[in-house]
Amino acid sequence: MQFSRLTIRVRDGIQLAADLYMPPTGSGPFPALLEALPYRKDDLTASSHSDDYLRLASEGGFVVCRLDVRGTGSSEGLATDEYPLVELDDLTDVINWLATQPWSNGRVGMFGYSYSGFNSLQVACTRPAALHAICAVYATDDRYTDDVHYMGGALRAIDLVDYCHYMTACNLLPPAPAVFGDNWKSEWQMRLNEIQPWILTWLEQQHDGPYWRHGSLRPGYERIQCPTMIVAGWADGYRNNTFRTFKALQCEKSLLIGPWSHSAPAHSHPGPNIDLVPEMISWFNRWLQLDNAAVATEPPIRVFIRHSTKPDADLAMLNGEWRFEETWPPERSVTTTLRPTATHATQSGTSNIDVLDVRPDVGVAAWNSCAGGLPWGQPTDQREDDSWSLTYDWPIDSDHFEILGHALLKLQVASDQPVASISVKICDIFPDGTSALVTRGFLNLTHRTSSTEPQPLVPNVFEDVEIELEATSWVFSRGHKIRLSIAGADWPNIWSPPHPFALHVDRSTVQLILPTVDNHGAGTPKFAPLKPAVHSESPPSKHDVPTLWRIERDVLAHQTIARTQYGRPSVVRDDGTTHELYQGEVGVSTTDPAHSWVTATTRYQLDWPEAQCTVEARMRIDSEAESFNVVIDVDADLDGVEFSRKHYTRRILRRLL
Repeated sequence: MQFSRLTIRVRDGIQLAADLYMPPTGSGPFPALLEALPYRKDDLTASSHSDDYLRLASEGGFVVCRLDVRGTGSSEGLATDEYPLVELDDLTDVINWLATQPWSNGRVGMFGYSYSGFNSLQVACTRPAALHAICAVYATDDRYTDDVHYMGGALRAIDLVDYCHYMTACNLLPPAPAVFGDNWKSEWQMRLNEIQPWILTWLEQQHDGPYWRHGSLRPGYERIQCPTMIVAGWADGYRNNTFRTFKALQCEKSLLIGPWSHSAPAHSHPGPNIDLVPEMISWFNRWLQLDNAAVATEPPIRVFIRHSTKPDADLAMLNGEWRFEETWPPERSVTTTLRPTATHATQSGTSNIDVLDVRPDVGVAAWNSCAGGLPWGQPTDQREDDSWSLTYDWPIDSDHFEILGHALLKLQVASDQPVASISVKICDIFPDGTSALVTRGFLNLTHRTSSTEPQPLVPNVFEDVEIELEATSWVFSRGHKIRLSIAGADWPNIWSPPHPFALHVDRSTVQLILPTVDNHGAGTPKFAPLKPAVHSESPPSKHDVPTLWRIERDVLAHQTIARTQYGRPSVVRDDGTTHELYQGEVGVSTTDPAHSWVTATTRYQLDWPEAQCTVEARMRIDSEAESFNVVIDVDADLDGVEFSRKHYTRRILRRLL
């Protein structure tokens, strides 16, 4: 296999840095695959999925292009925001370049995880002539309510200390000297002078609208005409881009959804794991090879059906089975509606109104909504959070009670404050009392009718509310219980509303509508996916940063704090090494939730033969009832000497958050 590094010039003269992996034999013509991302192919992610690129080239016969998007890594230009309009133009130009090379058969596919899955969907909407298929892994169709910024009209909190902050430091790193050439320092200085932290824009854009609709497939699914494969994971934050998108797409399509978190299916926790590379090769061969008849040989939906499994922060394996489905929703799908009965009235005597004084720190057992590598782990036992919530239980008296899809909660609810929120969870209650999170939903109640024009609540006035829960699969066992858990907080996943409040739920209006499936009917063939190769893992370096996931309650100060930390050194290309440090803290006052805060530090040290470059970004966000107060400091050092210092401050008004 031949590997090379090159630059591709786009329409405005900017040169983008690319890696090219060529098939080991033959002179073509070959189809090409493009992955485009901002995570620095030459150092920070030089080893990420590198075996996949080699195998796509050597086993699949594709030319694989891995690209640093504009202004990131070793590409020229400025990274002004995620998914800017100019990026779509750039990627169209790169696709055209790939399609017109002497070795090309004229057909190009796009693929990738997360960011590169997002822009695969976005570019497909623009319909470049040479783009014949895409595979979007862990991507979203809705940047507003199903990304790392907002959820149900509320600001995500724990995500602020990770991607939302570390991109500040990542975007201000220099290009790799060995790749970029002698002008690398001046390019670095330009980035430091011109780039603003993306997080400032995201905090300003608190409501849905044109900003978030750009780059969102939803609701204009008809824009995509090329064949589209979606890969999703039940433990991943973008699980909603599964059935919703599959159903709406009007092109050739395929869906593969497993138990995985936000990491490669070959080694993700939880398993069972599969080797995704043969699945991608099969998909792209159907659509990119000139002599392929493109005939599907199996149903378009492959799904891992989760069965009752006790929770663990780093759960290695889920109980369950793989299954094909012909259509979405399956023809044998029905809805089952659960309502509270007289047995649930004990919470409030004979009244139909259940009242909950909301604790702002409820939710720690559910953690963040997108698992990955620790400390971004999986939900633990929900019993403590359940104890601070309104709960309604229904016993399971059948051998197989399966839900598959989106559950919906309808109810009438009131609050004594104009800004309030509601957190909804479905849990599987084991005979010993263990509470396993099945799915969750969240709604800033000021967004109950619109996320473009939210309206404050009228205190103590009941209103009809619907909350769609995240896509899920689960089979409850006989002797277990289904629990509906209602709280007013999902912390530290979501930032707290500005004032203490109480929720009033009219129990007589509660309807939990479940998407149930008859597993024993026709059309449920099972399959066994390919198993991944066994890869040995190197023991942790003694210089690794200890991984930290800690919840602290300061009883005297009436505060709850979540702390995270991780990092590692790596050996990278061009005789270089990297050292990464990520630290975060999310805090909330349990008596005055207007006082919440986030602190985060990200530090990257890049050691090359030419220079040592360090960028450290520190952020603090403090909230009060009316605003967020943001302070960000960036230190950039060259060979241990100050190269640049940046300081950003911003007061951002809270708009019904």
